[in-house]
Amino acid sequence: QVQLVESGGGWVQAGGSLRLSCAASTSASSISTMGWYRQAPGKERELVASITRNRSTDYADSVRGRFTISRVNVAVYLQMNSLKPEDTAIYYCHAIIPSNGRGLNYWGQGTQVTVSS
Repeated sequence: QVQLVESGGGWVQAGGSLRLSCAASTSASSISTMGWYRQAPGKERELVASITRNRSTDYADSVRGRFTISRVNVAVYLQMNSLKPEDTAIYYCHAIIPSNGRGLNYWGQGTQVTVSS
């Protein structure tokens, strides 16, 4: 089985920075795409950033230029700068792992990010 464990969430003032980390309990070579999603109260879960096996990245328009996703071995990181109150949400690590011809989705337990004004 695969586990994704996030860390790095917390409380910061607007304009501050946080770095989220996610470690996977599997070989990095078996993970096709990893990403970070977030869900704020009363909102649907949304994609924040993703990174492929070949390190191609995509970002939500709302975070482009402020957030940076990276991957090293079996870990994925999200550097969040110039944080805004609207970034407040639970952030979830996500991974897609090929299995028997299909891509299986795995999720971390989530880590809370709170940005105060």
